[in-house]
Amino acid sequence: MATDYDTPRKTDEELHEESLEELKARRADAQSGQVDIDEEEAAENLELPGADLSGEELTVRVVPKQEDEFTCSRCFLVHHITQLAKGEGAKAVCKDCE
Repeated sequence: MATDYDTPRKTDEELHEESLEELKARRADAQSGQVDIDEEEAAENLELPGADLSGEELTVRVVPKQEDEFTCSRCFLVHHITQLAKGEGAKAVCKDCE
């Protein structure tokens, strides 16, 4: 293990001042399993399954398939032509599905 010789060293008096009980207390505090959790913040970010989202509106811009893209016949995702593994047109397969 590397030793840093530039760090200040404790004198004998300082070493005796730290009792065994103090060291044990520090160790117990450092290993405490308690975590500070803000319950209010946690409740705000909680999403329940089946929540009613009927009042929410989502706007997404849909872009048509480009000339340098193809639709995989297995996963039905649109990929760039560099992901083409085999086939053409309706029989095109991407590298992920190959």
